Amino acid sequence: GSRSAPQGAAAGDGSAGGAGAHTPSAEDFSLSLLDTNLPAEAETELRSFIAKRLTKGALFEGMGNVASVGLSIPEGKVGCYYCRFQQESLLEMATLESDINAPEYVVCFLGGSEKEDTFRLELDKYIQNLKISLDLEQKNLEACVSPYLRSWFEDAICPIQRVVQLFQDKLASLLHAALSYTPVEVKNADERTEKDISRFLAAASLQGLVQEGTMTSLCIAMTEEQHKSMVIDCSGAQPQLHNAGSNRFCEDWMQAFVNGAEGGNPFLFRQILENFKLKAIQDINNLKRFIRQAEMNHYALFKCYLFLKNCGSGDILLKIVKVEHAEMPEARNVVTVLEEFMRE
Repeated sequence: GSRSAPQGAAAGDGSAGGAGAHTPSAEDFSLSLLDTNLPAEAETELRSFIAKRLTKGALFEGMGNVASVGLSIPEGKVGCYYCRFQQESLLEMATLESDINAPEYVVCFLGGSEKEDTFRLELDKYIQNLKISLDLEQKNLEACVSPYLRSWFEDAICPIQRVVQLFQDKLASLLHAALSYTPVEVKNADERTEKDISRFLAAASLQGLVQEGTMTSLCIAMTEEQHKSMVIDCSGAQPQLHNAGSNRFCEDWMQAFVNGAEGGNPFLFRQILENFKLKAIQDINNLKRFIRQAEMNHYALFKCYLFLKNCGSGDILLKIVKVEHAEMPEARNVVTVLEEFMRE
């Protein structure tokens, strides 16, 4: 109960950011403000909301939460991402000298709604980088924190939207590269564009959704096929792609992104991306089920072939199941037959 900690806020359309400090007594949390761009009344309401969460012990170090909060701002009810963290360097000092309190911080970002929490991992990483900055910059915290907080929306939320707007109908090839774990080389791009493309590829891949061993094997297989590396040249107004692949599945989803671009809502783009991955996983699971049936049933083998032919992403799905079934002789035989059919 003798720790100290800070809190912050961001508002509305995502253009806002903030952080502050609190010093809890035995029964209560007294939050002191470090930085915000919320109006005073809304900031007090947010402070009260965070204090209640702290009292309940609902904030875990370094793990962000998303909740709906009503504030006295034009938007009224908004989604609030909030995350608690502690400065490592000062925590070490506090451990060595028991009378020193290591400061704690709570950072809040407001925008969208509580259902749109698909950027939580990106924001967790953003807070982690803020924590590193604070550890490096001990003296002038406000000068260090303010610019960082104010760019949260552009840096953490908008990369997917920027990539969609940059690539437009060429986005299908980027989606194809992400699904198939094809190595991608970016040339003549500024630092932000290169980071945006890298983050889009990471967000569109099935990382964490397929078995880790499968992913590793796919990455190795695609890296060995060096001639299949995709090169993105950003020297012109529009990126030029070399050795690019695509399929009907990725082209259909590219259309969904391009159609969504009219509204310009970054939360919508992320939701489309999540739906894209979900459909890919469903197709992989369906194909696996058909392959299990095809081990003993020739009609099921034909169903496998029809599914691969009609799903629009047969080229990628076949690669994934081939890697996954490499150690299973019967399933491997089915995959070999399917490869022959698909080639013909």
